[in-house]
Amino acid sequence: MKPIYLDYHATTPCDPRVVDKMSPYFSERFGNASSGHIYGQEASKAVEEAREQVASLIGASPREIIFTSGATESNNMAIFGIARAYRDRGNHIVTSPTEHRSVLDPCKALQRDGFDVTFVKVDRHGRVDPEEVRRAITDQTILISLMFVNNEIGTLHPIAEIGKIAQEKRVIFHCDAVQAAGKVPVGLKSTAIDLLSLSAHKMYGPKGAGALFLRQKSPRIRIPSMMLGAGQEKGLRSGTINVSGIVGFGEACALTKKEFEGEVTRLRALRDRLKDGIFANLDGVTLNGHPTERAPNNLHLSFGGIDGRVLLESLVDVAVSAGAACTSTSVEPSHVLKAIGVNDELAAASLRFSVGRFTIEGEIDRAVEIVCRTVKALRAKNLAARTAA
Repeated sequence: MKPIYLDYHATTPCDPRVVDKMSPYFSERFGNASSGHIYGQEASKAVEEAREQVASLIGASPREIIFTSGATESNNMAIFGIARAYRDRGNHIVTSPTEHRSVLDPCKALQRDGFDVTFVKVDRHGRVDPEEVRRAITDQTILISLMFVNNEIGTLHPIAEIGKIAQEKRVIFHCDAVQAAGKVPVGLKSTAIDLLSLSAHKMYGPKGAGALFLRQKSPRIRIPSMMLGAGQEKGLRSGTINVSGIVGFGEACALTKKEFEGEVTRLRALRDRLKDGIFANLDGVTLNGHPTERAPNNLHLSFGGIDGRVLLESLVDVAVSAGAACTSTSVEPSHVLKAIGVNDELAAASLRFSVGRFTIEGEIDRAVEIVCRTVKALRAKNLAARTAA
């Protein structure tokens, strides 16, 4: 029997309905979307239908959607693109220390190229204060890049408030919404987000497909071509279009929009069932992230009194992610947990649980039993070792 899968933040299984939609584009509808004949026209039509589906999920216009290989490319395209296009206006970027590496690393690369980057501090829940963002803005600021939902601890930033400040200060606002889409409302008509990154495989679509929303009106945001060639994707990203992946992405967005309300309610109930079960049976457990302003499917916990590597290795029947990046020779505490003040010992004994579309109550109850039994056994073993010493 396979382990219980509770790592939906890492990736999601492709929904069978998405697979069915994609299937013809591997064989009988195999055309290159750039070709002028019937095969190409058929592929191009499918891509444009998917563009409409992605746009509809976030309240954008289809012409504002640029397809990419995933959120890492979208984040890089947004940050490097704005830096190149608007450098004549300034060289200052505002972000936070809890962003995904695909935001932090481009920002650090720009620092080496002479840009000034401010990493606005987060509070103990991992949340940015909008007024701290306001204070960080200078007359040289060209970009604010902040994620919608943190990929580790699930905390929601006050995106609407930050967007208003960006709009007021006439600063471009980029948002990594990978962990938000499908879990919290992402309505671009009610926010001042100028660029937004999405990934298909985080919402039951295929790996290798993503999108960048690029606002085309009030204001129109421009970035230079990031990949040169035949001029696909409005000249911003040349290369043969991933038709099957994009079709799957579109279908995943359509399903997410259709089932959003019921799914969010169900995910929150499952997440709370997991949390309540663990807290009822274990002491020395700490919740990381905001207690209420968090993704409905996220539960990030630190377990006192045990070694995190041993805990993760012992949970062979539950597939989760560690709160620390582990290698065979060392443990690097999570940069997110360090930013919110979690000490190295607890950071190394942290787990990220995330439920999803195919999680059922029985799995939650079994996971509670397995996690609690394992933690108690490891603590007892540690106590016996200390006593013997």
